[in-house]
Amino acid sequence: MSEKLKKLEKSIGYYFQNEGLLKQAMTHSSYINEHHLKKTECNERLEFLGDAVLELVSSEFLYHGHPDVSEGELTRTRASMVCEPSLAFCARDIELGSYLLLGKGEEATGGRERDSVTSDAMEALIGAIYLDSGFTSAKEFIHRFILSDLENKKLFFDSKTILQEIVQAEDGQTASYRLLGEEGPDHNKIFFVEVSIGGTCYGKGKGRTKKAAEQEAAYQAILKLQKAQKG
Repeated sequence: MSEKLKKLEKSIGYYFQNEGLLKQAMTHSSYINEHHLKKTECNERLEFLGDAVLELVSSEFLYHGHPDVSEGELTRTRASMVCEPSLAFCARDIELGSYLLLGKGEEATGGRERDSVTSDAMEALIGAIYLDSGFTSAKEFIHRFILSDLENKKLFFDSKTILQEIVQAEDGQTASYRLLGEEGPDHNKIFFVEVSIGGTCYGKGKGRTKKAAEQEAAYQAILKLQKAQKG
């Protein structure tokens, strides 16, 4: 196993018996296509399996944690917990994108930071752990890296809505977003945004879409407002 993958094992606190499973989980289809390998050697099959394991574990977590919540609400909550942006957020926590085997084209267009790529890799990693040592190990990984700190994750994903509610409740104002600039070619842009309340900047953010940059800016504004309240 490469030193890079050993570092990933240490980062997640799980050591594979079958090292090939970890390598496969980190192998994107673009790498397979570029090196003319078998289609089944990329991480898509592991992603398929990991998705099913994740759905079961998150369903069980919500079922026991919210005994008075209806089926419809449980379904909506689960969908937000295991959606692409949420999994990509969790993948960033362990810098999963840096361990991926990508084709040169995917690498050049920012694949390591693309939500669709890293969220798929997160599910593939779950599938690999499940095959390597069973359901309990996969469940422990999911609880540690996906189902932990849900309040803070919810704050991040609903940041624009939450910020607007905070601002309106205090003085009836609105949060306004302004594009500060953008960098990079069309296929790999980074947007920079600031959010203001009453003409004062409260947060700045950057992202691969304007929406993502606004979300980050709103999150930073909420943290600033919370800190001010505590102070």
